[in-house]
Order: sequence, then structure tokens, then C-alpha cells
Amino acid sequence: MQEERLTSSTGAEKCRRKIRAVTVLLCSLFYCEQSRETLESLKRESETLKKKLEEERNKLNDVELHQVAEKVEVLSALSIKTRRVLKGHGNKVLCMDWCKDKRRMVSSSQDGKVIVWDAFTLNKEHGVPLPCTWVLACAYAPSGCAIACGGLDNKCSVIPLSLDKNENLAAKKKSVAMHTNYVSGCSFTNSDMQLLTSSGDGTCALWDVESGQLLQSFHGHTADVLSLDLAPSETGNTFVSGGCDMKANVWDMRSGQNIQSFESHESDINCVKYYPSGDAFASASDDATCRFYDLRADREVAVYQKDSIIFGASTCDFSLSGRLLFAGYNDYAINVWDVLKGTRATILFGHENRVSRVRVSPDGTALCSASWDSTLRVSWSFSTGSNYIFVLGKQ
Repeated sequence: MQEERLTSSTGAEKCRRKIRAVTVLLCSLFYCEQSRETLESLKRESETLKKKLEEERNKLNDVELHQVAEKVEVLSALSIKTRRVLKGHGNKVLCMDWCKDKRRMVSSSQDGKVIVWDAFTLNKEHGVPLPCTWVLACAYAPSGCAIACGGLDNKCSVIPLSLDKNENLAAKKKSVAMHTNYVSGCSFTNSDMQLLTSSGDGTCALWDVESGQLLQSFHGHTADVLSLDLAPSETGNTFVSGGCDMKANVWDMRSGQNIQSFESHESDINCVKYYPSGDAFASASDDATCRFYDLRADREVAVYQKDSIIFGASTCDFSLSGRLLFAGYNDYAINVWDVLKGTRATILFGHENRVSRVRVSPDGTALCSASWDSTLRVSWSFSTGSNYIFVLGKQ
């Protein structure tokens, strides 16, 4: 009798366990179904909001930029000539940046070196070997007393500069930023104390240079972030980023929020650059176009393209006045666009490989281009057919 009761009790316990397991399974399925329905509902709501946003944008799309600029005087012919060719890197030059003194530059290369140049004399003031190749990003500090660089080692380091050209700067290198993938871009804010970085891990980040502490992270891209640019205003708290998700996002550095987003490119965005006034920005993409976005109108206002241009645009920068847009392409050429008219003003040749970077000097008097042909070229510009000097768009 006792054995029968024990067997019966064991059987009942097994049944209870099975019932509990089935109940848990049914509850899980129920919640999964509810979650799926909630997710679908949120997706539908998101699509609806996107359509409404696009409708609001279209209401402001009453006239094209080139139509507004019809009465603007046509640019006189440009004659931009290479005045300096800087040679010293042993491989592809991947990035460069001007110092605010308008004379010195820093460049980084696949050869694992960062070089500080005097653009007037062509002298190499400093050469810093780094532990990894493919140094994808470099930047000059506002004071001119330090540089930052980063690349495939997932780090961004700050190197203080010295008047002693024989000093070992590599020993003074300090790692400030650490990402989980390669560092694609870096820029000091308006002081030497904070550094902004973009990365292949899909994020941007703001760092304290002294402590190496992460101050703010920016999440919103769904693929590698390839470029960033800080708003030109000294009190500006925004920056723009572009990447492999074909999006250009505008961020508030204080809150970490993505405050504006633009999706009109059809391929990776390789470069983003603010307009000198800070009210707009341009982007260069592998879809062989450059695009111009007005932040106040919250929309794209111009596309710079030609049927004959079939190679991707890798970099861009504005003249000091904002009238010209310089864009470097993978076919080794630099196309110069009239920002207002939307037409090509001229083409610059000279490089023998992809143009990886173009930057106008802080005073607008010179243009520097870096290339995979391992050189940098510095150009000065004068207009023809007029009585005044036209320096890179600055009359």
C-alpha cells in the first residue's frame, strides 16, 4: 500500500512539473507574441512619423538653391596652382590638418608615422613613429602645442610638441581615447582639454584629455562612422558625423542626443564638413556626389554631381567665404564646385592616386590635399579676368 502511494505521489509530482513547464512555455509564447505585436506597432508608428516629417520638410521645399542664386554674379575663371609638394611619407597619406598659425600642418600615413610640416619651407619639424600602421586620423590642438592621432589600434593618442626637434616625442605619447574598433576621425574641441573621436564601432565619443575619462558617448549610427566635424562657432556645442549607414547625423555634445539626421546618399558617407557660418554642412560619398544640407530648413538643398564623374568622393572642404566646395575623388582629381550655382568651377590635377583629404588653411589663402600617392600638395589661388585677387573664394 505504501509503495503504491509513493508511486502515485511521484507520478503526480512529474505531472505537476510538466504542467508548470507547459504553463511557462505558453506564457513565454504569449509574451513573445505580445512583444512581436508591440514591435510591429512601434515600427508602423515610426514609419508614420517619418512620413509626417518628410511632408513637413517638403512644405519648406519651395525653391532650389541654384534658382535663388540665378542673379548672383558668375565666378571668374580660377587658376589654382600647386606651389609646394611635401614628400616624406613612405606610404599612403590618410589624413592631414592645419595648425591655427596657418603655417604648420600635421599628416598621418599608412607607414605608421605622423609628420609635422612647415608648409612654407617644406621642412619636417617632427616625425613620430607609432606602434601600428594605418594612422587614419590626425588633428592639431587649438594652441598648436599638441597633436592627436589614431587608427587601427582602436586608440587615439595625444602627443605634446616641443621646440627641440631632436626630442623623442613618441615617448611622451599619451593614450586618451579607446574604442572597440578602429578610430576613423578625431578633432579637438575649442580647447586642448577635450577630444572628439569617431570610430568603426559605430559611435562617436567626447574625452577628457588630462584624465582620459569618457565624458559623453554618441550612439545613433548603425554602421562604421567614417568622419566628423565640429561646428565652427567658438561657443558651438554641436558636431556632424557621417558613416557607412549612409546617414549624416548632427549631435548635441552636452546631452549626447542626435538632434538632426539626413538620409539622402546612396552609399557610404566618407566625409562631412560644416559650412563656415555653421548653418549648413556638406558631405562627400562613394555614390560620386557631394550634397549640401541646410540645418535651418532641415533638408538637402543642393547636389554636386556630373554624369562624367563615376568615382566616389572621399573628402571635401569649403573656401573661407563658403562660395567654393573642394572635393577630392577616387579618380585622383579634385573638383571645385560653385556652392550657390551648383556647377563645377574647375578641376585640379596632379595627384597620382586617390585624394584622401583636402583642407583649406585657417586664413583661406592655401589649399592642402593629401593622397594615397604618399604626397601632400599645397596650392595658392588667383583669379583671372578681373582686377582683384580671389583667394580660394575670399574676395
